Amino acid sequence: MLTSLALIFLTGLLMAALCQQIRLPRIIGMLATGIVLGPFVLNLLDPLILSISADLRKMALIIILLKAGLSLNLSDLKKVGRPAVMMAFVPASFEILAFVLFAPALLPVNRMEAAVMGAVLAAVSPAVVVPRMVQLMESKYGTEKSIPQMILAGASCDDIFVIVVFTTFVSMAQGGQARVTDFLNIPISILLGILLGAAAGWLLALFFETAYARKHYVRNSMKVIIVLGTSFLLVAAEEWLEGIISVSGLLAVTSMACVLKMKSTAFVSKRLSEKFGKLWLAAEVLLFVLVGAAVDIRYTLEAGLAAGLMIALALVFRSVGVALCMAGTSLNQKERLFCVIAYLPKATVQAAIGSVPMSLGLPCGKIVLSVAVLAILITAPLGALGMDGTYRLLLKKE
Repeated sequence: MLTSLALIFLTGLLMAALCQQIRLPRIIGMLATGIVLGPFVLNLLDPLILSISADLRKMALIIILLKAGLSLNLSDLKKVGRPAVMMAFVPASFEILAFVLFAPALLPVNRMEAAVMGAVLAAVSPAVVVPRMVQLMESKYGTEKSIPQMILAGASCDDIFVIVVFTTFVSMAQGGQARVTDFLNIPISILLGILLGAAAGWLLALFFETAYARKHYVRNSMKVIIVLGTSFLLVAAEEWLEGIISVSGLLAVTSMACVLKMKSTAFVSKRLSEKFGKLWLAAEVLLFVLVGAAVDIRYTLEAGLAAGLMIALALVFRSVGVALCMAGTSLNQKERLFCVIAYLPKATVQAAIGSVPMSLGLPCGKIVLSVAVLAILITAPLGALGMDGTYRLLLKKE
């Protein structure tokens, strides 16, 4: 296992640095490292690492969401309330619609299977989007109109909507029926996630304040460990409560970090954000190399041109959905174009659920996985490259 970790970190960083030298996003190097080292090419990674890959990826995502929460101001979110809420479900709905309309004509699937495929492909990747929005908030690009905050909030909730829709469509493909209660779980999951996280953030802030008042000073490094441990519990609570009530653990983590920032002094929240930023240096490599390792490159070759055309059509529909969310806002054409670009990348969700239809024995399983793999390879680099290359041109610095 130690050899695998060494390969992940050292090769991942080397490839990321090489990509940076030729002005490509670092994640391209990390994804390529994972694909090459993974079980479908050189098979150099320990099966033990691969068996806990999903948990390691979630841990890495928790770290960047904590940094994001510690960088967010609620006053900024209030400015973009309506478009942020719409971004959580409208673009994904448009993309699913594209698959339902066109996939049966282009690919060997029926309407129901096309809906399952659309649900797998519809989620934006928070792992690609969130770090870049945090970077924009710190460098003050687009912050005057709260553009990074809006995209970050939308991307954080988008996955919840897509996973609930995916679960419903898979059940229907297996002969089940859609229930209204399944769709009610979406707002319930979001609301309870925010409330649970807010309560945890308030209790942590109270604990730190009480300790300080009693002259038991808790070092910032210790606070990071406590906050991280609490975050793991919040995400675990989502699994504990499964089947009882829906709660979004990842949204709870972001909410907790937001409340912790509100209740802490500016110096403390800044120091915590910096420390999570340093943790992200290692977590980012782990996350994207393991996403790459989950990609079965063999299926890309089987997907064919029709799959590429379907992905392109779906992205056009998705872009229309994003543009619709921006209607009535004060954003100019350049800023709206940036929002469209920021909502292109797919990676983490597709790597997590792309193989589920095949594991359940659905006839469309293989083609769904093929299209999911191809979408990751096209959109993750495209979105990252688009954001990194255009934010200075399209967004105004405050």
